[in-house]
Amino acid sequence: MLTYLIRRLFNAVVTLIVVTFVTFCVFFLVPKATGSDPALLYIGKQADPVAIEGIRTKLGLNDPIVVQYGKFLKGLVAGRDYGTGTDATHCDAPCLGYSFKTNQEVWPLLTDALPVTVSLAIGAAVLWVLMGVVFGVISALRRGTIWDRSVMGIALAGVSLPIYFTGLLSLSIFVYWLGWPNPSYTPFVDNPWDWFTGLILPWITLAFLFAATYARLTRANMLETLGEDYIRTARAKGLRERTVIGKHGLRSGLTPLVTVFGLDLGALLGGAVLTEAVYNLRGLGYYALNAIRTSDLPVILGVTLFAASFIVIMNLIVDLLYGVIDPRVRLG
Repeated sequence: MLTYLIRRLFNAVVTLIVVTFVTFCVFFLVPKATGSDPALLYIGKQADPVAIEGIRTKLGLNDPIVVQYGKFLKGLVAGRDYGTGTDATHCDAPCLGYSFKTNQEVWPLLTDALPVTVSLAIGAAVLWVLMGVVFGVISALRRGTIWDRSVMGIALAGVSLPIYFTGLLSLSIFVYWLGWPNPSYTPFVDNPWDWFTGLILPWITLAFLFAATYARLTRANMLETLGEDYIRTARAKGLRERTVIGKHGLRSGLTPLVTVFGLDLGALLGGAVLTEAVYNLRGLGYYALNAIRTSDLPVILGVTLFAASFIVIMNLIVDLLYGVIDPRVRLG
């Protein structure tokens, strides 16, 4: 197990290095190829050539791409200096550069927004897993009944309706009509109740979207698992139906769900762009959207690396959970 963990950690580090290089090249080479100089995005199109050249020198944009990438990696682990002499600006590690629009360090900007996104993602994840698994299992056990058709119909609607539609609809119904509190973020340590009430509507909106997918997957996996020979053997031994369903059926059927859950949660931790935009929550997705609108390359790069890191980490956790959930994985 230790060897497997070390190998997976090594693969995760290599993957992150590749992601950083590809992302760095995309955000700093593509603009040049399309005639959009990063120096102009930083200082403005009306700047004189001397000022533009000064910015290129300060940011190291005149260096070869390999040198730029090396400085970028060094900044992540040890910090870096922008410029030379008395005009040099030091950026502490992990350094993702400075915002082109606000001239603030990107790392503190993103870490300040991270609690909003984490609260949104984890709260919604708890709801959608509970709802999706419970409804999926019941639907599988009552296959062909009115309950099964109703749940799958609602699941189809949840998968089909875009988040910006359900988000705006929920605002109209619950906030403007029923008088629920307007969604907002309050730190949990400051006021747990305000934290809960401020995020409950975004949680429900996200959970409705994802729970629909999980209900359909759970139903399909349960129907397949309940037809296996070992399920019939367990029933023939006289085990209680609850034990057969919970210990033997659901546990085996959860393995594909764990994979999907890891990817979904990792992606949401990188920023729920549409949800945060609809509810005006200033998380990673909100700042990513504003950065895209203003071509703020360092912020876009920082959010992209955050998202990639979360997905890689969640994939690693999922791989480790396989052996806990399904003994057949450990045997393999």
